[in-house]
Amino acid sequence: MTSGRTRQLRRRYLSLGLGELVAAVVFCGVAATAVGPRLDSDADRFACWAALVPLVVILVQAGVYWLIARTWLGGGRMPHGMASIYRCFRSVDGVLLAVGFVGVVAAGPSSPSVLVLALAVWAFGVAEYVNYFVVRLAYPARRWLTEVGRLRTPRLVQDLRASS
Repeated sequence: MTSGRTRQLRRRYLSLGLGELVAAVVFCGVAATAVGPRLDSDADRFACWAALVPLVVILVQAGVYWLIARTWLGGGRMPHGMASIYRCFRSVDGVLLAVGFVGVVAAGPSSPSVLVLALAVWAFGVAEYVNYFVVRLAYPARRWLTEVGRLRTPRLVQDLRASS
């Protein structure tokens, strides 16, 4: 890979990493300051946080991945120890999402709108999980319909395979 291409990818990975971390902070901030205080009951707040926690965990893991991945661009590989950690994350995140769903449903939100909000946040967490560990879903809007159908392997999964 040329040094120009490596620099370009390093900038892109920096943008992706910081973007995921900022998104995690924003989701938590909005939940704590704008949504939470407007909810009527502890059950509603619990349902929203049960949906949000798995999403935030996945976003933070993704942000850290992109930032650290900058170190092996241009010919290196994901370190074996880091690959082991992310393989664990793949399993743990699936469990977190399942527990989050059960938490949303078991909390019994007081209104359909709170249930819809919590399930939408949870579904976004599922989409992030799929995007990082199953099949790439993130593409520019104008190319999304044509690209998503190609079922491409996510960059993280490629790095995990290359580290083996």
